[in-house]
Amino acid sequence: LVLLSLLTAIALTIFMLEAQIPPLVPIPGVKLGLANIVTLVALYLLGWKQTLSIVLVRCVLGSLFGSLTGLLFSLTGGLLSLGIMTLCKRTPVFSVYGISILGAAAHNIGQILAAMALMQSVYVAAYLPYLLLIAIFTGMLTGAACSGLVKILKKGGAINENS
Repeated sequence: LVLLSLLTAIALTIFMLEAQIPPLVPIPGVKLGLANIVTLVALYLLGWKQTLSIVLVRCVLGSLFGSLTGLLFSLTGGLLSLGIMTLCKRTPVFSVYGISILGAAAHNIGQILAAMALMQSVYVAAYLPYLLLIAIFTGMLTGAACSGLVKILKKGGAINENS
């Protein structure tokens, strides 16, 4: 419980700090997704059930500082991302980088689906190709950070080789 709380607090702090970073590209909603580093590390360290609780709590608490609409986008993207990353982690084909990129892409797809439902328009999907291209870069960044942390945690004995 303490570890889950600590990881949730770290993810929420990163989420709040990232919200202060000016947009990197002129496309609405594009962020680095640095809080997803914690999600990916938790997936490797704890498994999907505990990671789900971190994602849910981070999204709900993060929306307290934002809006109900923000909660819809965070939950849709976060849950789809976690689901895809969980499935991909079970497949030996994907490295942490591949899992991270697919998670970033799934997050963007989830947010586009939420926007389509909220705005009742399919035209929002026109942003998707740009978001998916950006997901490659943000997913690589998150994957690199996670890869380094997982190696440190494995070396320190916090997780075993089968994780």
